[in-house]
Amino acid sequence: MLLAGTVIVLLILLTALYVAAEFAAVGVRRSRLRRLAEDGNALAARMLPVVEDPAALDRYIAVSQIGITLSSLILGAYGQAALAPTVVPLLERFGGLNPETAASTAAISILVVLTCLAVILGELVPKSLALQNPTGVALATVLPMQWSQKIFGPSISFLNGSGVLILRALGIPATGHRHVHSPDEIELLIAESRDGGLLEPEEQVRLHRALRLGLRTAGQLMVPRERLATVDTATPFPEVLRIVAASPYSRLAVSEGTPGRLIGVLHTKDVVTAFVGGRPLTTASLLRPIVRVPADMPADRLLAFLREQRNHQAFVAAPDSRVEGLITLEDVVGELLGGVADEFKGARRRVNVAEKRRR
Repeated sequence: MLLAGTVIVLLILLTALYVAAEFAAVGVRRSRLRRLAEDGNALAARMLPVVEDPAALDRYIAVSQIGITLSSLILGAYGQAALAPTVVPLLERFGGLNPETAASTAAISILVVLTCLAVILGELVPKSLALQNPTGVALATVLPMQWSQKIFGPSISFLNGSGVLILRALGIPATGHRHVHSPDEIELLIAESRDGGLLEPEEQVRLHRALRLGLRTAGQLMVPRERLATVDTATPFPEVLRIVAASPYSRLAVSEGTPGRLIGVLHTKDVVTAFVGGRPLTTASLLRPIVRVPADMPADRLLAFLREQRNHQAFVAAPDSRVEGLITLEDVVGELLGGVADEFKGARRRVNVAEKRRR
């Protein structure tokens, strides 16, 4: 009984080893391994080529999967064979079961207990440990994983090749395993690069903003409609000229009927050109149309859209097509770089400064 228990514990630990190695290999940071290898860590030097080569990482993961499968199968088969002779007599004596029922009940009970132990101790616990400390776990498991890779080498080639053939038959490309980073991990890499002197603090801030740019939407970055300087299409040209002369802005939003119904943009350059040329014009004749974008469009997609449209501004529209505000390239670049002047935000900045002074 002692020997059977020892073997079962070893098989569960073997499963835990392969599970931990798999999750650690996918979660470990290459920059951290590279730094350790440069500092003379022999285990990091062994692990670094695995995470830098997608093919090597694919074989490494295959070793883990084969090891998990074999250790789990052996655990179930050995556990039933070793423990059943002890459990069956107990069920017959204390449970009053006949030999056939006792054997079936013992087999099922042993399988359930061993499965629970394997899942908890062999999979869930090592997975959590590997995710919390991927570098330490990866270094601790690299040697047994390389030994296992030598043992399972022929099996890996056969199984991987069979898997690729099946995927091709289904029309699915075999991409293999890639070592990828989440946005949070990339932020950590940026912070490490700054700490290592590879990035200036200002560069780190810009990279963080660029990484999070896709999380901001046009509705969040726009200038609200209520803060836009507008002029109505029915406004006489002399009055438009006076408004343009008194306004600090180079572009004015044009409304029709009500201030909330925006239909385009008036450029002060066009007004001045018309005045100098002495041509009798109206606001409607000088109006320039402007594209519209949904309020939920991410900022990174907005940049691509404006570039495709060869425009540097757009109206932000609600789901009911009502214009909610104006978004410009300056708004997006300001979110990315910070401190970029925006003519449409001048009034809002002055209000904020006045509020701060009152406080």
